[in-house]
Amino acid sequence: MTTSAVPNVLFVCVHNAGRSQMAAAFLTHLGGDRVQVRSAGSAPADAVNPAVVEAMKETGIDISAETPKVLTTEAVRSSDVVITMGCGDACPYFPGKRYLDWTLDDPAGQGVDAVRPIRDEIERRVRGLLTELGIPSS
Repeated sequence: MTTSAVPNVLFVCVHNAGRSQMAAAFLTHLGGDRVQVRSAGSAPADAVNPAVVEAMKETGIDISAETPKVLTTEAVRSSDVVITMGCGDACPYFPGKRYLDWTLDDPAGQGVDAVRPIRDEIERRVRGLLTELGIPSS
């Protein structure tokens, strides 16, 4: 399924301030050096959502130093798996890539109580992705 020894996974959402940041953090934390992880946004925000940072801190993962990044064609081209989370047609398509679309509530403008269930669902999906990729989670 992958074109490299270590799979490259890219998470994409609109602002790269919530869902894709949480997914990338979980995959990095659980997959370690057995997977390369990136996240990006089609219209990146100025900062990661503070409620997302707080919700992730509750799991022991600190993403306070992360910054939203712009989606580039090269990021998609160099990925084996591209997981979109509400970016629609803004994500470029390249044959031979595995594309998944995770429909998840947007944590933008939500408090930490609303972010927790989104965070937990993202963790569940990331664990499933690791299993699909044949990567044991840490």
